[in-house]
Amino acid sequence: MNFLPPDQLIQSAKRCHQLGQLEEALGLYQQVLELEPGHPQALYLSGVLHCQAGRFEDAIGPLERAAALRGDEPRLHHDLGRAYGGAGRLVEAAAAFGRALALRPDYAEAHLNLGLVRLGEDRPEDAAACFRAAIAVKPDLVLAHYNLGLVLIRQDRLEEAAACYRQALSYKPDFAEAHHNLGLVLSRQDRLDEAVDAYRRALALDPRLVSARYNLALALYNLGRLGESESCYRQTLAQAPDHVEARLDLSLLLGDLGRVDEAVALAREAVALAPDHAKAHLNLGNALLRQGRVEETAACCRRALALDPNLTDAHGAWLMVMQYSEDATAAGLYAAHRRFGEALEASLVSSRRPHANDRDPERRLRLGYVSADFCVHSVAYFFEGILAAHDRARFSVACYYNHNQQDAMSERLRALADDWVCCRGMTDEQLAGRIRADGIDILIDLSGHTRGNRLPVFARKPAPVQVTYLGYPGSTGLESMDYRLCTEETDPPGAEAWHSERLHRLPRGLWCYRPPAGVSEDADSAAESRNTELTFGSMNMIAKLSPRTLSLWAAILRALPSARLAMTSVPEGETRARLRARFAAEGVAPERLELHGKLPYAEYRELLRRVDIALDPYPYNGTTTTCDTLWRGIPVVSLRGETSASRSGYALLKAVGLEDLAAEDEEGYVRVAVALARDGARRAALRTGLRARMEASALRDEAGFTRALEAAYRTLWREWCGA
Repeated sequence: MNFLPPDQLIQSAKRCHQLGQLEEALGLYQQVLELEPGHPQALYLSGVLHCQAGRFEDAIGPLERAAALRGDEPRLHHDLGRAYGGAGRLVEAAAAFGRALALRPDYAEAHLNLGLVRLGEDRPEDAAACFRAAIAVKPDLVLAHYNLGLVLIRQDRLEEAAACYRQALSYKPDFAEAHHNLGLVLSRQDRLDEAVDAYRRALALDPRLVSARYNLALALYNLGRLGESESCYRQTLAQAPDHVEARLDLSLLLGDLGRVDEAVALAREAVALAPDHAKAHLNLGNALLRQGRVEETAACCRRALALDPNLTDAHGAWLMVMQYSEDATAAGLYAAHRRFGEALEASLVSSRRPHANDRDPERRLRLGYVSADFCVHSVAYFFEGILAAHDRARFSVACYYNHNQQDAMSERLRALADDWVCCRGMTDEQLAGRIRADGIDILIDLSGHTRGNRLPVFARKPAPVQVTYLGYPGSTGLESMDYRLCTEETDPPGAEAWHSERLHRLPRGLWCYRPPAGVSEDADSAAESRNTELTFGSMNMIAKLSPRTLSLWAAILRALPSARLAMTSVPEGETRARLRARFAAEGVAPERLELHGKLPYAEYRELLRRVDIALDPYPYNGTTTTCDTLWRGIPVVSLRGETSASRSGYALLKAVGLEDLAAEDEEGYVRVAVALARDGARRAALRTGLRARMEASALRDEAGFTRALEAAYRTLWREWCGA
């Protein structure tokens, strides 16, 4: 038995504590308390040690007794507050910190820890006040600056948050977590290069910081540095094998690189790790869509929605996938879109406010375009000419860009806009507030249900007139979307029944096409380089190639035994094997298929020089691909249906006077393709004359098309002014 007096036992316990021997120290304090059950110092120090060991419930008893014995010592109440807080007893923690501050108002650490309690209670304003009080007392209290930064991030006060982290780092340059959080702020501000530097500094200080490595991978991905991003994601998974988000993001990246089988495998692993993770099912669906597995993608979207009915991206993905299904009808599509719209708008209608916009029908109008595709993307090829041609005397234009990818197209569009707002980091409420504050008169959605859309913002009705256009071939399902722009060709009379919006038909077509730079020579060069065997081509994404489409193409090839079919956007591996097997089952030898993934531009151009006729898929026709092939002198054979998605081929062909190449039924589709294949003279004439047809059409009349579009906007505005 140890017969040392309490003071010597306490000194021995302190030495053990300094050496990291916590259990030995606790044993010595227990001996003191056996000798003197009310020894304040032993009670206090044993409670502190329990806190340090993370045993907060065990700490509370000794600290409560110590505080009761010496109630005038702020430190005792402060450490009791820490124990309460660690145990999740936030109300008692706040009271203990309050007592410490009543005894000592300049107790900086008590202000700091009370702020942490207020954060835990989701009282960010009160937390910020506490952190500021701590800084006022002790300006070099690093954790106060750090945690104030956390509050400011939540409040979207990013410049102030960045200043907090920089202040913290001025006092503690080796604070890895502060470097990491500064990187988060810079990422939110789309200052991605600076964010990458911040994450790298964090990892140099603490290579174990998984969150910094993950966010570095994400920033590199958004910068388009895919090789570096892949490496970081794989390092993240090596450190944290169960990191679901890293696995999902890497799956997306591999899909972008065309390594689709790997992408699907990773997404399946994520679902296996987290079967109740809605986003994991959604990402698996997106990966499967790259293989053309439309029905399986739809099932994944439904599973994601069953797990999280509020996952807007899953709703959008499911509705988009329905457009690819050959079994979808206009009525069925509309019903699904309205269910989405009703669910989204149900809780928002009551919060809408009247608009104070000046109801002058002829004044200069403020247009706002919202899209995630203001970059190298098909939407941008149709939008750039409009943005350049807008009459700035009658319209000012703001672009709300919901992506952080910046490329040459983004820079051109930014230079053409009067205002450019990067809004990906904004919540729906924040973006709606910004649009209302900007005084937008007509807000135009360019995404519909495609990836990156901001339909929940439109559901909040931040502008008096809201229009959907260009990016999606159908209704949004929102009653808050006032109009959908279309044409007689895409949406003939009667299509109103399948829309929540009012249809406004443009007189000069729906698209204004600006070809990519560097294709001016393609048509002439192509005319000089002919095949000995006729080659059909498809440049559309694999998800559009429905079973019915493939059967029709097989029928065409059977009718023309020497013809070939070249296809792009077909990923290597399982997808190509399945496609070859499908054609073989339809009586078409696999060697007649020429399958490519996503080609670099130079290779894509060379392929198009060998294509004689492009085949349009059904029920989701091509749009950008159709314009690209027509521009290069390649005729397109299409099949028109009842939905807007299945009528874009017809609309584009009619714009260049070739509506006879858009068949009304499946037999006609095969017949038109075979007849054109056998009519070499017509194909030769089209090859040399199609570009001139396009140049003479509304498709290439940027000024004329934009005046017609502006006239439509003015009509819609006058309707609102007179309402």
